Amino acid sequence: MVHPITRHNDQTSCGIRVPIIHVDFDEQQETVGIEMIPKGSGSENGSFLQMLLPSDGINAVKRFVIDRVIDLGGRVCPPTIVGVGIGGTSDLCMHLAKIAATRPLRTACADPEGARIEAELSRAVNELGIGPQGLGGRATSFAVHVEVAATHITQNPVAVNIQCHSARRARATITPGGIAFA
Repeated sequence: MVHPITRHNDQTSCGIRVPIIHVDFDEQQETVGIEMIPKGSGSENGSFLQMLLPSDGINAVKRFVIDRVIDLGGRVCPPTIVGVGIGGTSDLCMHLAKIAATRPLRTACADPEGARIEAELSRAVNELGIGPQGLGGRATSFAVHVEVAATHITQNPVAVNIQCHSARRARATITPGGIAFA
């Protein structure tokens, strides 16, 4: 990690506001779940936000996602997981895209319309011909994952966040009896 302006590296893998720690709460009592999902710069450079107008419609959302995947080509080490956030505010939309990109494979958006868009975009992205490492083929993405949030009536933000093919993650649950690794 380096300072964003001076590019100075303290050799600590940490820095101003990094690491990013996100906390969610659930109904489990006396239990803490920890999940670590590292992302590299190659895939993180595949992050985009567009504030669309509601009149642009869902086709503009799909076009934005597909155009970003085309623009990235092989630079994000396909096959990837394409995370898409739709709705919310600009910052929430980007967060939703990150959640979507790091969601486990074979999961679907809880919102039925989001799940429908996931399926459509997954098919479309794999028909682009980018393929593994950008060398061509129909395996550009393992999946397109979508997460949605309610948004203001006058806006329709959409964000893209790419997760590379390695998609590393580790989980542990801490209980009063000890630590259980998943």
